[in-house]
Amino acid sequence: MALNLANTSLFRQDAFIDGTWRPALDGARRPVHNPATGALVAQVAECGTPDVTHAIAAAITAQAEWRNRTGAQRQVILTRWHDLVMDSLDDLATLIVTEQGKPRAEAAGEIRYAASFLLWFAAEAMRAYGDIIPPTNPATRLSVIRQPVGVCAAITPWNFPAAMITRKAGPALAAGCAMIVKPSEETPLTALALAELARQAGVPAGLLQVLPGDGVTLGKALCASPDIRKLSFTGSTQVGRILMAQSAPTLKRLSLELGGNAPLIVFDDAHIEQAIKSTIAAKFRNAGQTCVCANRILVQDGIYDEFATRFARVVAKLRVGPGSNPDAAIGPLISTQARDKVEEHVRDAVAHGAGILCGGARDAAGDLFYQPTVLQDVTPAMRVAREETFGPVAPLLRFHTEAEAIAMANDTEYGLAAYFFTRDHARAHRVAEALEYGMVGHNTGLISNEVAPFGGIKQSGMGREGSRYGIDEYLNMKYICTDITDPGA
Repeated sequence: MALNLANTSLFRQDAFIDGTWRPALDGARRPVHNPATGALVAQVAECGTPDVTHAIAAAITAQAEWRNRTGAQRQVILTRWHDLVMDSLDDLATLIVTEQGKPRAEAAGEIRYAASFLLWFAAEAMRAYGDIIPPTNPATRLSVIRQPVGVCAAITPWNFPAAMITRKAGPALAAGCAMIVKPSEETPLTALALAELARQAGVPAGLLQVLPGDGVTLGKALCASPDIRKLSFTGSTQVGRILMAQSAPTLKRLSLELGGNAPLIVFDDAHIEQAIKSTIAAKFRNAGQTCVCANRILVQDGIYDEFATRFARVVAKLRVGPGSNPDAAIGPLISTQARDKVEEHVRDAVAHGAGILCGGARDAAGDLFYQPTVLQDVTPAMRVAREETFGPVAPLLRFHTEAEAIAMANDTEYGLAAYFFTRDHARAHRVAEALEYGMVGHNTGLISNEVAPFGGIKQSGMGREGSRYGIDEYLNMKYICTDITDPGA
């Protein structure tokens, strides 16, 4: 399958190790397919443990020099990388549409989002401040400095193949760390293109490396190495637990952004038009394949029927089609397994009494396309309310009181994102504080940006990305106590 890129240097099929493009040491390759058409897009290098060993050695060398550069020097290179990403927006969006499937407007939006982390952390590179502590003894001076953690690794998902890299690599490089990226097997092309732009921006050889390959093999090798001082992972809670266990022998620093089961609560006093518009954004972006998607939509009984009718009417108008179609709002699911899970959740809900207001079946656009679906009369016991669907299905649950809504929302092991809609200011404070989630959206379905901390609690992980707190994940705190007395006096 030919890719129409203005800059053909961005189409890479080899691994990026120590500043050069090279095949895997054993020559293995893995196919990459377009989820919308099934067409073969590329045959990408499939790295193994020996490639990881080589990359770690290169990262150690590169980081020893990079950590001694000033924040201002790092800032210049990160800003240049940002500029090149923005200059290549159309080509990078094409890669995302082709290997991931999201509509082109969403793909372009992701590139802007990805670039924003590079610019933000370019500035943060000059703000890794320490502290002077008032001493308890006049003969001592106490200070705290912050230093780079060391060589880091990132394992990134397929649903945001650009932004999940820059959100990790941006702060790592800003802090003075080297970064090895293991992208998803489904979407390595975007990661490799970002590496090429980093090379063009002047990121030193070995400082940012991209190793495509099997997640189990490469994840195990990265976790086992004592030279990898920090691991950042975005993906399922199940895999996060495995990586955490594998990292335990080397006591790595961990940032884990894991699964979610986001509630979206609509109270009787909400502005219904605003709530519907925001729920569409929170639920159906990337065909429902985001970790912060509204997975359970809780509507107070006073407006439940009106909301359900009007919401389903809008959802039914969402166009399904390949991301290359400018009119498409819902692209394909990433795999047959993802599609099968969506179908299982809908079948289970209907079998237990839920009704289908719209959708509820595969779409004629292709094998991995599923119609945007609204289910009514859903109960908390149904799978669609207890498991993360990761697809374009909106289950509507009814509640009566504020206390009931909070209890339903918190009745999950996950704690990533939650949303609620109310015009009552006192209720807004009560609900925002009562929801057991790392991020809460009030009267909005879009909460992600580069300036605010992204992350969850409970089984949704640990650590924060983005914002001024994001660089802290890549810095160690060192306390220095100095005796200033003169022994010869």
